[in-house]
Amino acid sequence: MNSERILILIKPDGVNLGHIGEVITRIELKGYEIESLKVTHATKDQLHKHYANLVDKPFYPDIESYMTEGPIVAIIATGTKIVNVFHRMAGDTDPSKAAFGTIRGDLGREWSDGLLRNVVHSSDSVESAEKEIKIWFPEK
Repeated sequence: MNSERILILIKPDGVNLGHIGEVITRIELKGYEIESLKVTHATKDQLHKHYANLVDKPFYPDIESYMTEGPIVAIIATGTKIVNVFHRMAGDTDPSKAAFGTIRGDLGREWSDGLLRNVVHSSDSVESAEKEIKIWFPEK
C-alpha cells in the first residue's frame, strides 16, 4: 500500500480550547507521521481557494468569519490510507451528531451564536488533500 498525505486543520475553536495536543496525539497513536506543522492565520485568499465550491453559498461568510477568529494549526500527515482513516477519526461534521470517540464527538460542541465550529478539517480524498496542501503549504 502506498502512503498518502492529508491536510488537517485544527480550526480556531480547537486551538482556543487547547485541543492541539489531543489531535496530534491521536494522529501519532495511530502510527501516522506528521510531515509538516505550522501555526498560522487563515487569509481570505486561502479560504476562497480552500472553500471554492462554497464561496457562492449564503452561509460562506459565516465560514470565513469562523476560520479567521483566531490562529489555526495546519498539519500535513502521512500514512497508509490516512485520508479515509483520519476522516473517520474526525467524525461527523456536526459535533452534536458526531459519535463519541471521534475528535468532533469528544471535543466539539454547539455554540450559542449558531455557527458550526467543529474543531478540525480533514481532506476527504487524496486529490483534495494535494490541492489543499498547496493552499496551506505552498512550499510543499
